[in-house]
Amino acid sequence: MLNFNDVSLKQTRFYQDVFGEGRVEGRVEGRVEGRVEGRVEGEAALLLRQLERKFHPLPESARQRIAAADAETLLVWGERVLDANNLDEVWG
Repeated sequence: MLNFNDVSLKQTRFYQDVFGEGRVEGRVEGRVEGRVEGRVEGEAALLLRQLERKFHPLPESARQRIAAADAETLLVWGERVLDANNLDEVWG
C-alpha cells in the first residue's frame, strides 16, 4: 500500500518524536515509582525501629503487617506508636 518498511518508518521525525516522548514519560514514571517505593521502605524501617525499641521483640506477624502496608497506613501507625501501650493500640 504505502510501501513503508520498518526502517524507514523509524527514521521519520514523527516516529522519533513520539518514541522520544514515550521514553521521557517512562523515565519520569519510573522515578516517581522509585520515590514512592523508597518512601514506603523508609517509613516501614523507621516504624520497625520504633516498635522494636518500645515493645522489644516483635512477632513475625507484626513484621509482615508492616511489610504489606501502604505509605499512609505506615504514617498513621508511626503516629500511634507514640502513645500506644501495646501493638493492638498501634494497629487501631
